[in-house]
Amino acid sequence: MITSSEIRESFLKFFEDRGHTRVPSASVVPADDPTLLFTNAGMNQFKDIILGTGERPYKRAVDTQKCIRVSGKHNDLEEVGKDTYHHTFFEMLGNWSFGDYYKKEAIVFGWELLTERWNLEKDKLWATIYSKDDEADACWRKYTDVRTEHILRFDEKYNFWEMGEIGPCGPCSEIHIDLGTQFCQHKNGGGHQCKVNSGCGRFIELWNLVFIQYNREKGGGLSALAKKSIDTGMGFERVTAILQKVYSNFETDLFSDIIQQIESLSGQPYRSHQTGMPHRVIADHLRTLSFAIADGVMPSNEGRGYVLRRLLRRAARYGRMLGQNDPFLYHLLDPLVKVMGSVFPEISLKKSFIQATLRLEEEKFNQTLDQGLGLFEKIKQKLRAQQSRMIPGETVFEFYDTYGFPPDLVQLLAEEQGFQIDIEGFQQRMGEQKERARKTAKFYDINQFDTAEWKKVSSGEDSFFTGYESCEEEVRIIRYLEKEGTVYLVLDRTPFYAAGGGQVGDSGTLEHSQGKIEILDTLKHPRGTIHVGRCATGQIPWEKIFQARVDSTRRRATEKNHSATHLLQAALRSILGTHVQQSGSLVESSRLRFDFTHLQSLTESEIQTVEKLINEKIRGNLPVLWNYQALAQAKAEGAMALFGEKYGEKVRVVQIGNFSKELCGGTHVQTTGEIGLFVIFAETAISAGIRRIEALTGEGAFRYLDSLRQSALNAARSLKTVPDNLSEKIVQLQEQLKNLEKQNRQLFREKVAGEADQLLKDALIINGCHVIRKKVLARDVKDLLDMADILRQRSGHIIGILGSVIEEKGYLVAFVSDPLIQQRRIQAGNLVNQVAALAGGKGGGKPQLAQAGVKDIQMLEKALAGSEKILRELFQ
Repeated sequence: MITSSEIRESFLKFFEDRGHTRVPSASVVPADDPTLLFTNAGMNQFKDIILGTGERPYKRAVDTQKCIRVSGKHNDLEEVGKDTYHHTFFEMLGNWSFGDYYKKEAIVFGWELLTERWNLEKDKLWATIYSKDDEADACWRKYTDVRTEHILRFDEKYNFWEMGEIGPCGPCSEIHIDLGTQFCQHKNGGGHQCKVNSGCGRFIELWNLVFIQYNREKGGGLSALAKKSIDTGMGFERVTAILQKVYSNFETDLFSDIIQQIESLSGQPYRSHQTGMPHRVIADHLRTLSFAIADGVMPSNEGRGYVLRRLLRRAARYGRMLGQNDPFLYHLLDPLVKVMGSVFPEISLKKSFIQATLRLEEEKFNQTLDQGLGLFEKIKQKLRAQQSRMIPGETVFEFYDTYGFPPDLVQLLAEEQGFQIDIEGFQQRMGEQKERARKTAKFYDINQFDTAEWKKVSSGEDSFFTGYESCEEEVRIIRYLEKEGTVYLVLDRTPFYAAGGGQVGDSGTLEHSQGKIEILDTLKHPRGTIHVGRCATGQIPWEKIFQARVDSTRRRATEKNHSATHLLQAALRSILGTHVQQSGSLVESSRLRFDFTHLQSLTESEIQTVEKLINEKIRGNLPVLWNYQALAQAKAEGAMALFGEKYGEKVRVVQIGNFSKELCGGTHVQTTGEIGLFVIFAETAISAGIRRIEALTGEGAFRYLDSLRQSALNAARSLKTVPDNLSEKIVQLQEQLKNLEKQNRQLFREKVAGEADQLLKDALIINGCHVIRKKVLARDVKDLLDMADILRQRSGHIIGILGSVIEEKGYLVAFVSDPLIQQRRIQAGNLVNQVAALAGGKGGGKPQLAQAGVKDIQMLEKALAGSEKILRELFQ
């Protein structure tokens, strides 16, 4: 049997032999495309060429592209597992022509590959074309030997491709295959006819050849493109199933080893019918999770990370159907790496990190699920009491916002129990939360620059950057926009660095003898660098030549932090492992912030080792050099690329000695010695699997250390010692305090024991039981709990509520003796909640002891007074 690897290679080699450049798959994270969560088609990485905004050194290309479809227009999630051919992750094989060959060659190449290289039966292949595309029809009839009755015309719904409402578009020709009557899902009749584009599983699309020849204008009109292109896409999993002659994609060697591992772990055999759905879902989601994590996406509660978290939890739920109650997904990575690791080495290189991430996330989910099941049970009982089957949107939002329980999981649990969820109400609450966050955020709306009316001053190239060489430049204003006291400028050339790659934008001035503009920020925009400023003095002579001056002090401090960020990434990868990948950064004049993939917090020893290594490189005064290289060459030489960044064919490579090499457009020091000093002042988690380091360099680092030194001196003086002995002195004092605290606790317990007799004497007697309700003095909650515990043990039948105000907060503690718990089923947790509710509080705890907080201390007396009625009702 031909293997999937051989099929993939034969496709790529076929087009290489016909003048196509083999292009590596882009990341599943779209570069510089906010319209997509994930790369969902082969054309994504070539979108700029099709739009006419980018170029490549080749006119023909071939690739296999990693794709994820789990959101938006192309969302196959709900179909995965139900059938045998939908996937959230798949490979798309494609060949491309950018202004080179066109319909004839695309059709001939496609037919030749399928029928001559792969030997598919010609009588089983069908070609569909756009109803008005006579050219494609003629090509099929003249240049191939497809059966003429197998050439079918369809309207725009099936055979016209568009990138969006406006932009490049064109007719397409799809090649379908007849798999045979055994694949028809409508064998029982009902008027069904097996035919192409009928939704019948017998006829499936194999390959789509898109002829990009028009531009869709505003208003819907079409205009011819000067440069026509070819964009094709073929589902690799689907063609592999056909060539391996198996019933479904999941029976190919792309999935078979993974499914066998699931069978081995669960003891549950796979069946291709409905009982095999858990196996299919798990195998599919494993691939999506692994490739997304390898490309830098981590499970979280936002954006792409939330999609991954949903997939993992969905896979884990199906795992529980197979008896997998403990983390198991990470055990499935070996067969995935075995079949795909040679083609996509990122999953081999990051295998351990992917496994650790899957295991940690699944462990967290199991905890969340157990907690959520308990919460869901309470909601279910409440709704049944109200005779309702609808879980309110506000409740669903509380599950998500407070407990991290996603709405789709609530929905799954609801459906299993015959309930529904108010998803519209949930989405409304989510929208309100996002709107609150948006109102508190401060940002420039760069979209306004596309629609606003700019005042054109002169002509010339937009914002050619000269700031690598100099912080001063004579410039001319090309156009400007004044809005709400702020002026936005596009210059013909600029020394101001536009914010990008984590580095903040430059500030400074534009000066002329007649007026001055303060530049507050510099932003990147597709139509030119935008300088954000305000008119400081005089009447601005817009048409004149200005002297642009970058704030050089701020720029130099920023450069130190930027070069230090490169050193930091290299040091982290050297010390923690190559799984470390940048997932965000901020480089400004006062500090640097670096986010990276790593599952555990750094130990103090690791932080010190990182600092030491970086400072060694600073003292080594390594040269910081940069040049331009071809992207492929730079990557082949080990240059690190910035996560989510889009690169052209020529890239700027910044190299620091032999220690660090990155693709970077930012500004840097000339030698590492200029950085002076590097100090980490914070290391924290920002989400699951993403850590953040904050650090200082140069003067800021020296000031920070001087501040620490001064604090140490002051502390040493206060403790009458010297800084070198400060740690030892603190340990001694802590031990003394610990001993004093023990003594105080013992004295307190003795005092309470002495008062217990009086409390018992003053207690109510109900049905032979001592009932106590009392406001007492306590230093902290532990005092209150100790007092309750002592009283609880003074009598076999005793119950009570104690209240106290501690540090201007109200607290209640309930206690119940063991015989009352056993004989009357009284629980301290239920009791304290009922009493606390009288004062707007809530709490919980064990059956013997429980505590609650009271927000309004004025209500504490009311709660204690009302507790008598509650206590009496327990004995009725």
